[in-house]
Amino acid sequence: MHLAYPAVLAALLFCVGVYGVLARRNAILVLMSVELMLNAVNLNLVAFDVWLRDTLHAGQALTLFTIAVAAAEIGIGLAIVLMVHRNRGTADVDRLRDTAERPESPAGAPDADATADDTPHGEKAEATA
Repeated sequence: MHLAYPAVLAALLFCVGVYGVLARRNAILVLMSVELMLNAVNLNLVAFDVWLRDTLHAGQALTLFTIAVAAAEIGIGLAIVLMVHRNRGTADVDRLRDTAERPESPAGAPDADATADDTPHGEKAEATA
């Protein structure tokens, strides 16, 4: 078997995965693109293992470890995406960039959440009709 066939296929798979990571906005599609990239690496590992006729089959053993890491990554990634979707209502990557907490205001500055009816002691002024 020629090494060029699986190497070209792996390069194409990896390029499709890179395009998916860079162009897609849905978090699940980004995770699927990362999986494509890992599968391209696995294909290269097995192809080079067969081509080099390694007696220990180190490429195939490393592929098994890569598959195990990919399974753990996709499990944790999907759990995070599901929790974010439940909390935010979307899995769009662009809309999730504002997940950082707001910085707290300085001690003397007024709070943005304070209303005009609040008095300095926390008592509300009575409204007159």
